[in-house]
Amino acid sequence: MPNYDPSGTSSYHSGLFGIPSSPETARIVIIPVPWEVTTSYGGGTARGPQAVLEASPQIDLFDLELGKSYEKGYCLLPIPADLLALNDKMKVLAVNVRGELEAKGQLSAAAKKHQSEVNAGCAKMCAWVHGQAQIILKRGQIPAVLGGDHSVPEGNIQALSESLKGEFGILHLDAHADLREHYQGFERSHASIMNNVMNAPWRPKKLVQVAIRDFSEEEHAMTEARKDIKTFFDAELKTQMFEGTTWGEWCKRINAELPKNVYLSFDIDGLSPEFCPGTGTPVPGGLSFDQVAYLIRSVVQSGRRIVGFDLNEVAQTDGTEWDGNVGARLLYKMCGWTVLSGR
Repeated sequence: MPNYDPSGTSSYHSGLFGIPSSPETARIVIIPVPWEVTTSYGGGTARGPQAVLEASPQIDLFDLELGKSYEKGYCLLPIPADLLALNDKMKVLAVNVRGELEAKGQLSAAAKKHQSEVNAGCAKMCAWVHGQAQIILKRGQIPAVLGGDHSVPEGNIQALSESLKGEFGILHLDAHADLREHYQGFERSHASIMNNVMNAPWRPKKLVQVAIRDFSEEEHAMTEARKDIKTFFDAELKTQMFEGTTWGEWCKRINAELPKNVYLSFDIDGLSPEFCPGTGTPVPGGLSFDQVAYLIRSVVQSGRRIVGFDLNEVAQTDGTEWDGNVGARLLYKMCGWTVLSGR
């Protein structure tokens, strides 16, 4: 990065975190996915990638834990206008489908057609992400995704699994289990991402979920029945912490469930809602920013390697920049520890 002053004033027009970088040379290449077609409560996460990008230059790049890891290069690809336009079109159809389900409990022929179109649109989005991730992997770089709702990283996880032959585990931080099948009739719902991943022929070795506190009886049954799924429910974490178990001890237990290679999948509502008030489905409870930063650090310090990641459900509301600010800082930590894990 010749003539670049990391301590100077920068603009997001120069790149993510104000860092000038190239998709051909950056160590981490981030795919922005402006998509929220299947969101079932609040909205705004399709504009999440732009919010994170605009907030990112506020971060001082030097970090006590991460040092100058940013020098390896973090590149956010251009936000695809055509995908955003498809999102806006499909979201209208999805709202129509949900409206009929809520009002009548069944779908008319027209709504069924809309449902089919939405499923086709979501499949197109996933295929696009998959193709982008394959390009990044072929260049020997680390692929990441910035959403968008939590349906968007499926293609990235698939590309990594194909490349690594499934030899990795997912560390899933979220308020929700996301193990529902075809939620509201949408095959690639934000509430179905982990069900789709863990039932795919290319599925990874393990799914380890943390801070889960909102889930259905069927999702709970799935976590109990599957040996390749381990869920650390928020209520269990907090009860033992109130009684003396430290967060450091919990992180050791979480890491013990993970294989050598780890993929981070982070829905920002895994945080306590004061850190992400604009997210679409906030749930009381959850983790602090510092707990998440400590957990990610512990993964790397345990000797595990982060092979890819995603960050989703960042949304702006009421004209504030808080959600984008927190999202950008989480993204910076995820990038830095991913780089350091590969040393």
